Amino acid sequence: MISVRNIFANPADLAESLANDVASCLRDAIAEKGTAVLAVSGGTTPQKFFEALSKKKSDWSKVSVTLVDERMVDETSPRSNARLVKQALIQNEATKAKFVPLFQNPNAARIAPFDVAILGMGNDGHTASFFPDGTTLAEAINPATKIALLEISAPGSGEPRLTFTLPKLLASAHLILHMQGQDKWATLEKALGGDDKMEMPVRAVLQNQTPVQLYWCP
Repeated sequence: MISVRNIFANPADLAESLANDVASCLRDAIAEKGTAVLAVSGGTTPQKFFEALSKKKSDWSKVSVTLVDERMVDETSPRSNARLVKQALIQNEATKAKFVPLFQNPNAARIAPFDVAILGMGNDGHTASFFPDGTTLAEAINPATKIALLEISAPGSGEPRLTFTLPKLLASAHLILHMQGQDKWATLEKALGGDDKMEMPVRAVLQNQTPVQLYWCP
């Protein structure tokens, strides 16, 4: 369920505020238990946020950064989410963070629970790699699945992908939905107005009791 709607005038204000809030959550986690885990999404929306977060002071040597989902491509590919994170986030103050890739990493599924997980959403209603008509979608959004990370392919996914499953995301201490654009707002309203999770898989997140913090700008 959406617990808080943070609405901003423009992408720069959104990126800066989200970066401040995420950095604060990471510092709190480090103070409490000595480490922090951040899971982020790829795509075009997070670029400004990554750049802003990379400049925030924290004990980044105690932070592990991973991905909510990933295309099954080498990091040399411009479509690699890992490549984007390394180029935009693992920079500046954050160069000491440990990056944990998903593709070709047999230990990825064993990563500790997320202190912060940041989701995006497509206009088809997907989030993470929970795509409509996905080959393993039913398992990915099954709240009782014991699988943390699985492969999925779908007509709208491009390459085959890896995605953390619904229980792994819902176990995050802070779960955030990061969106930009009036089209995404319309998609969100549609998702909130229906029940079919296979049609719009983001509903599996939104219709759960786990609080989701929305960060949006036009």
